This record gives sequence, C-alpha cells and structure tokens, in this order.
Amino acid sequence: MAERNYIFDTIRSVFRTYGYSQIETPSMENLSTLLGKYGDEGDKLLYRVLNSGDAFAGVDPEQYRQEDGSLNSKALSLKLCEKGLRYDLTVPFARYVVQHQNEIPFPFKRFQIQPVWRADRPQKGRYREFYQCDVDAIGSKSQLCELELVQIVDKVFRLLDVRVVMKINNRKVLTGLAEIAGFPDKVVDITVAIDKLDKIGLDAVKAEMLEKGLSPQAVQVIEPVLSLSGDTAAKIGVMRGLMNGGSASGVVSETGLKGLDELEELFGYIGAAGISTACEIDLSLARGLNYYTGAIFEVKALDWQIGSICGGGRYDNLTGIFGLPDMSGVGVSFGADRIYDVLKGLGKFPASLSSATTLLFANMGEAAYVLPLASALRDAGIPVEIYPDPSKLKKQFDYAGRKSIPFISINGSEEAAAGTVNIKNLSSGEQRSYGIAETEAIAAFLRG
Repeated sequence: MAERNYIFDTIRSVFRTYGYSQIETPSMENLSTLLGKYGDEGDKLLYRVLNSGDAFAGVDPEQYRQEDGSLNSKALSLKLCEKGLRYDLTVPFARYVVQHQNEIPFPFKRFQIQPVWRADRPQKGRYREFYQCDVDAIGSKSQLCELELVQIVDKVFRLLDVRVVMKINNRKVLTGLAEIAGFPDKVVDITVAIDKLDKIGLDAVKAEMLEKGLSPQAVQVIEPVLSLSGDTAAKIGVMRGLMNGGSASGVVSETGLKGLDELEELFGYIGAAGISTACEIDLSLARGLNYYTGAIFEVKALDWQIGSICGGGRYDNLTGIFGLPDMSGVGVSFGADRIYDVLKGLGKFPASLSSATTLLFANMGEAAYVLPLASALRDAGIPVEIYPDPSKLKKQFDYAGRKSIPFISINGSEEAAAGTVNIKNLSSGEQRSYGIAETEAIAAFLRG
C-alpha cells in the first residue's frame, strides 16, 4: 500500500496542479449504462450482478429458447441482472456529467482514482480487478485540452523516473482509412483488427480483416499505412496525399483530412510546450473502445516489457447516449497496477517507502519518560513508535531492521535522571544527545 499510495499521490498531485477536481462514482452501474459502450468484446468482459433476493423467481428459462433450441443467454442474463461492476471510469463519468449537468461548471475538469473490474483471464499486466487513475476535461473541443493531457503524462512519468514513449493517432484518420479502402461501414472491424497489431502481428491482422469481409484490394490500401515511417511531418504528408484521392481507390476522405488537421495542430502545440517525453504519430494505433472519435493516446514504458501503461482519447458522443448531446470530452487513464509492475521491476520505488516509522523508542523500562517527547514529535509530523515490551535490545534492533526504521532512541534510568535522550541513525551510526524538551532540534535531525 505504501508503494501504491506513492503512485496515487504522485499522479494526484499533478492532476491538481492543472486544476482538476476529484470525484468518485459507484462500483455498480445499471447494465443499461454499461452495455454497448465498449464493443462486443468489452460487453463479454462485464461482470453482471444478480438482482437482489431470489433473482430466478418467476423466470422461466424456456421462454428464452431460440428457434434452434439453444438458450438466449444474453437475454436471460438481462432479465436476471440489472446491474454490473464498472468496466472503466469514463462511461460512469459521462453518466455523472449528465446527471449533474446543472450543478457543475463547463469545461468540467475531473479526476478519479478507483478500481474497475473485467472478467478477463488473469496474466502478466492483466487483472480482473485493477485501479485506474483517470483525468478528463469535458465541454470543450479545443486541442489545448489534448495538449494538457500530454503535459500531465510528461510530468507524471518524469516524477516517477520512468522513460516512456507516447503514441498518438486520431480516430478520424482511421475512419478516413476505411473510406479510402472502400469499406466505410467496416471502420469498427478495421480498428478492432488494427488494435491487435502488437499482439498478433501484421499477417494475422490482415487475415482478420479479410475474415470480416474486406477485399484483398482494401487490405492492400491499409497495409502500408500500418508500417509508415518517418517524422511527424512526413507521416502527415503521406497520409494527406492518400486521403486527398491519392490511394488506389481515388476516394477523397474529408473526415480523414480533418483528423490529419487535428494531429498537425496538436503536434504544433506539443512542440511549442517543450514536452520532454518522446511523442510520435502511430497510424496503427486504434484503441479498441468504440466511443473514441478524435485524438487517441497510448503510453508505453521504454525500459520494461509490458503493455500500455496509460491511454485515452477524445470522445464526442458519450454523454449524448444519456441525453446530453454536443458535449465533447477528452481524457487519459493511468493504469496504476501496470505502473506498479514497471516501478517494481526497475527498482524505482524510493527506499524510504519501506518504513512508516521514522523513530523507534526502545523500551528499557523507562517508557513513561519518553511519552511527552513522542507526542510532541508526532505533533511535529514525525512518525514515532515506542516498543511496547521491555525486551532484549537485540530483539528491538531486529524489529527496527525488519521495518526499515531509520532511527532508534535508547534511554534508561541515567538518561531519565539527566533529562536527556539519545538518537541514533542506524544507517550511518551517527548518534546525538538532546535535552528531553528540545523537540525542534530532534525533529530537524530526524528530517535530515
């Protein structure tokens, strides 16, 4: 928990410096709120919660038989389960915004640090319950909101001392890619396949697109885009030519050109802001969630092998589903558990986190003597313990060592008679003696 809180506190401090306020939403949402927002694959990973009481009372499964005799389990589950555990923090946030639209200022800038649940197969970097740290701004279409998220990512990982690369794309560009390939109705199938590129490789992605009904000619249009190289200007230049009728189909995609304009504007801001984190256009980046409509982001660690540790994007229509149209938002989510794995693997956690206590007063049978000093040090913000039993000193030293307590104070009848205390730094061996009332001097020594 000390290490996890180090991550949370670091991220929270950065969110607050950019003017974001913290909210929380319930663990459970109505299934009607969650279903259909994450695509078919996401819906399969939703944890459904049985209705209270006897959920099966009055339910005849035979009514849910299909013509072929099989059970329509999806329809039956909707009858038995009206609620589910949240899959992410963004959809509940959209519901929250609609619910409280008359109470909050727009643009509304919020962050959340809460667990989410997915009925997935646990494996390295993938969990059934994990924490997300989300930050979103809703109520503005300005690319300055995207820039702010890039700045937040840059600051967080500099504070955590983790080298990362931030990959950026735009869903309008992917929509344009589907249009120039001649299959504008297949944009979801194309993005779902492209999103698996890192996991299954190019050949498998091409095979999946063919299985989804794309023609070999369409796949030939898409394939070179997925491996496009060069700097930002070069990639945008090539894509602008393709979107402007330069592909084999000759189709002009206004949507794709709009996406390229947005990418060009965002990278202009990034250059002006002096972002130190490596940011690059990755035209194979798709992000599987269906609600993204503009810029999309993904962050990967450079020195530790794991999936993305942060991701997000622009969504224009999410609140419209709940009755509040024309409310564009953008956000990113930090995967705290994966970030934990990276920091642990790279040995980046500060050593001081291993101890919650700064000073241990050894018990030499004179515990009452140090009680006022212990209270005064705690009031000064110094974490202090008094060993409860007058045990052998070796046992008390072992206790301090096992808890990584940096300072120990050993005081017997002589110190009590003289009105002094001894403080020893266990790592350096330095030892000092103070008057029992010198709280400020003792606190200064303990703070280093």
